[in-house]
Order: sequence, then C-alpha cells, then structure tokens
Amino acid sequence: MARGLKHLFTLDPSVTFLNHGSYGACPRPVIAAQRAWQDALERQPVAFMDPRHLRERFEDVRNALAGELGARAQDLFWSTNATEALNLVARSLPLGPGDEILTSDHEYAALDKTWDFVCRRTGAALRRVTVSLPLCSEAELTTAILDGVSDRTRVLFLSHVTSPTALALPIARVVAEARARGIITVIDGAHGPGLIPLALDALGADFYAGNCHKWLMAPKGAGFLHVRDEAKRWLAPGVISHGWAPDLAPGDPGPLGDDAFLDAFQFRGTRDASAWLSVTAALAFRQDQNWPKIGDDCRSLALATARMIAGSYGQVLPGADEFLTQMVAIPIPPCDPLRLHDALLAEDGIEVPVIRWRDKCFVRLSVQGYNTPEEVDRLARVLARRFPPRRHARIRLPSGS
Repeated sequence: MARGLKHLFTLDPSVTFLNHGSYGACPRPVIAAQRAWQDALERQPVAFMDPRHLRERFEDVRNALAGELGARAQDLFWSTNATEALNLVARSLPLGPGDEILTSDHEYAALDKTWDFVCRRTGAALRRVTVSLPLCSEAELTTAILDGVSDRTRVLFLSHVTSPTALALPIARVVAEARARGIITVIDGAHGPGLIPLALDALGADFYAGNCHKWLMAPKGAGFLHVRDEAKRWLAPGVISHGWAPDLAPGDPGPLGDDAFLDAFQFRGTRDASAWLSVTAALAFRQDQNWPKIGDDCRSLALATARMIAGSYGQVLPGADEFLTQMVAIPIPPCDPLRLHDALLAEDGIEVPVIRWRDKCFVRLSVQGYNTPEEVDRLARVLARRFPPRRHARIRLPSGS
C-alpha cells in the first residue's frame, strides 16, 4: 500500500474514513480543476454557456470517459448521478398493465423506490428473485435470474456492483440472454467505473448508468448514462430545452450542432457542468498516480481484513474472491445498524456503513488509496471490542504489497 497519498485528499484527519463507496472522495488536484471551471463560468457566463463552446467541452469529456468505459462517445451523456440517470430510463420505458420488471433482492433501496413509483404509474409489476449468499459461481447468478423470467418480463434491472452486499456480479451472460429474448436490459453501474474493468459496448446492455464521483474520484455531480444505439428510441428527455427537436432521430444533426440525441439530453439549462468537465482531470490523476496498482493493493488489504473479521465470527464473505473488490461487505453479529454506525463515528472516529440485509448485518468496508493498514486494523480492533469474537489477529499487509 502507498502511504503518501492522504495529503492528496481533503478528508477530515480526525476521522478514519472507510466509506469511499457511498460518495467517493475527490483529490485536491481534481477539486482545483472544478473550481477553475467554475471561475471560468463566472468570468463570462454567456460565452461559457454558449452551446457552440460547451458542446466541444462535453465532447472532450465523453471521448476521455469512453476510453475508460469501453464505449462509443456518442452513446453516453452527462447525468448528475446514476440514480438520476436510472430514473430517466425507468420513466421513459413503454410499460403497462401486465408487464413485469425483473430484478434481484440485492438492489439499491432508492432504485427499488424508483421502480415502485413507475409501477404505480403504469400498472406494471416489480418482481424480485433471490440470489443466495455466498455467491460462488456465475452460473448461480444466471440460473437464479433466468429462472425468474416469464412471458410477462419486459425489463431486466440489475446492479453491476451491489450496494448492500458489495458483490461485483457477473452479468454479461444474463444480459446477453435477456436481450436475445427481447427483454430491455437496464444496469445500475453506480459503483462500476474505476472499481471493476468495464467494456460497455461488449456488455451490450440497453442502458448502463454509472457514477464518476465514486471510484473514478471526480467531483460530486458527475455521472453518466450509456445507451445502446438501438435503445435510444425509448428514451425521453427529463427536461425539454433548446436541444430537443421532435422530428429528428438519433444520428441526425441536432439543433445545437451535435447529434440530435446528444443535443436533447446533454443541454439542460443553466445546470453547473463543472463536475462533469472535471472528469478528465480525475482520469488524469488516476493515470499519474498509477491508480490501477493502488486499487490492486487496496483490494488485497480489504480482502485480508474482511476474511479475518468474518472468520473471527465464524462467518464467510458474501461471495467468492472473483466477485469481491476493494469494497467488501463483512458479516458481523446482529445489531442495530444505525446505532452502531453512529457509535463508531461518535465514539471511535470511524466512518463506515453498517447495513442490515435480509436477516444479516454487515459492515461495508471500502479501502481506498488514502487508507492505511493501521486504519483498517483499527476497525477490526473496535469491532472485536464491541462484539468479542472467537479470535482476533492484527492485520498484516499481504506479501508483495
């Protein structure tokens, strides 16, 4: 693990911050880049917001991000976050009474509410299938999902990395099978970018929403929606503004000088685009710091910590190693999650999510480049004090780190 990275972030030094997964943490150089964009906007707001100039800036970001995502730049656009993007998708799809949205029991609670809202408006139904823990193979996931498909299934909605259980789901096969059956595929990739390798064109999901503010470390307010070319016809803008033209199809020249699809979605009034424009700075920061290597070291430390804590309580992790990342849900004894979270922060100075999923409780540990072995060892020692385990050993770095 690199030990000299904490100074690159503005995190409160009095808090052991082990919750990168919720909102990320933005490095100082990227914050500076965002402020430079905001200053440029305020120096000459009219010229800055002119679509003729802003379009080129948006294109620069899309081109850089597309390389990271394994996607075509013309198939993605800026969204504030993945939840906003997925709301746009869910409220656009042609659903009605008798239709079903198929999903799993590992989804993010806010998106469960989104689909409940859509079902109440359209008469469609949300159907959840159980994906049991621990997840040990791709076949287990694929079988569980496809066994839930019926002739009423119109949409398949899955997380790429689950929020409560922190599993990197092997979704490629099930996405391909769903598309072969004519089912619209919608993927919540909130945690995907920067955490797991992505090749969105190869994945072939109709819609993939992601965040850049989490593991790519861009400023808050930088997310995206990637739309497969054939799926663009289903999507309706959430805001109708100057870029919308009712008689133009995706691929046609738009009224603001870009593809008609992009014109309709990427220009939304006076919304501050500085977070999106700073994505290129975040990507450059990751490259300059050799972040893939840092991420590998973080994953090694996270898994070593998680195995030790879970094993001390006679528990196993939620999935096989191939489905685990540098964010791991660690099973702990039964507790009141909110009370434990607040106590860990107020009494021990540790910021980490505590989650109840089904009848299990988890501490979801994120290890990022600014964390140290001593910090994760501190979490283990505090949990051992609060829930005396069968055994406890001080965490050591994996060999070669």
